[in-house]
Amino acid sequence: MWDPGQYLQFGDERGRPFRDLLARVNAQAPHYVVDLGCGPGNLTAILAERWPQAQVLGLDNSPEMISAASAAASSAAPGPAAADSTGGGRLSFALADIREWRPDRPVDVFVSNAVLQWVPDHLGLLTRWAGLLAPGGWLAAQLPANVDQPSHTILRDLATSSRWRPLLGDVSLNRQAEDPAAYLDLLARAGCQVDAWETTYLHVLHGEDPVLEWYKGTGLRPVLAALTPGRSADFLAEYAARVRDAYPPAPYGTVLPFRRVFVVASRR
Repeated sequence: MWDPGQYLQFGDERGRPFRDLLARVNAQAPHYVVDLGCGPGNLTAILAERWPQAQVLGLDNSPEMISAASAAASSAAPGPAAADSTGGGRLSFALADIREWRPDRPVDVFVSNAVLQWVPDHLGLLTRWAGLLAPGGWLAAQLPANVDQPSHTILRDLATSSRWRPLLGDVSLNRQAEDPAAYLDLLARAGCQVDAWETTYLHVLHGEDPVLEWYKGTGLRPVLAALTPGRSADFLAEYAARVRDAYPPAPYGTVLPFRRVFVVASRR
C-alpha cells in the first residue's frame, strides 16, 4: 500500500517535525533505541547519527518501506554498521506490527513519528510503551491533527458520497491526534515526566497539485489501495479539483497549514 518514493517527495517537510520532536529528548547515552513506524528509514538514520553507540532498530508493517529503508542504510554505511532486515548491524530494520511487537529488553528511547494516527486505541499503546522503558528512558511521539482541515474534510466527504461509498464504505481513514493535554495526563499518570505541545507548520509546497501529491503519500493510501487503477484516477481527479480550490497557489508556492501534536515523556 505504501510508496516510499511518493512519501519522500516531501521529505524535508515531513522530517522537520521529527527533528523538532527529537530536540526535546535529552537521553545522553542510550543503548537501545527503537523507531516505531520507521517508514523509509531516512529519519531512523538520524537516531543512529545522534547516538552512535546505540543499537537502533526501525520497525514498520510495510514491506515496501522496510525494503527501501534497509537498502538505503546498507548503501550509506557498508560494513559492520550496515543495516539489514533481520536485525544485524548497529542500525537495522525489521518488518513488524507495532501494536504486537515486544522488545527483548527494556528500551532506552522509543520514537514514533506520524504513525499513531493509523492505530486504533493508540492511547493504550502509548501507555504500554511507557511501561517498556528502561529506568530513565524516553518516549517521544508526534501525530498530525488536521481532521478539521479541507484536506481531510474533502476526503471524508468524497469517501462517504453516493458515488464512492459503495466502494469505500469499509475503508479506514487515519484517525488523527488527541489534544496535547490528553497525552500529558495519560503519561503523567503512568509515572512519567511529560512535555506536550502543538505546532502548526505552514509548508510552502511547489509543483502541480502539490497538496494532492502530499496526500497521495499518506492519507490517500487506503483509498488508492481499495480502488482499481481506473477508479483511483477518477477519485484523484475529483479530490484534486476540490483541494485545488481549498489551497490556491500563490506566486511563491502553495501553503499547506499542518497542525501536529507532540509528546515527550521520560520515565522517572
